[in-house]
Amino acid sequence: MKKLCESVGFIVLVQGGAGLLHEWFDWFRFFSVVRRLTFLGEYTLFVNIVLVVTGIAIMIASDAVKE
Repeated sequence: MKKLCESVGFIVLVQGGAGLLHEWFDWFRFFSVVRRLTFLGEYTLFVNIVLVVTGIAIMIASDAVKE
């Protein structure tokens, strides 16, 4: 379970980071999932920041999970 939480946290962190790189430098346009969600509109930058913070929090919280 600990490895699963770490993996999910890493994937969320990478998605947020790729989204931020896409917003700032127009890189990783095929890798970011958030930009494909049309209902977010102009809030994609904030959603990507939340994804990075959530990914870090999940990876930190995975240390509390016992195997």
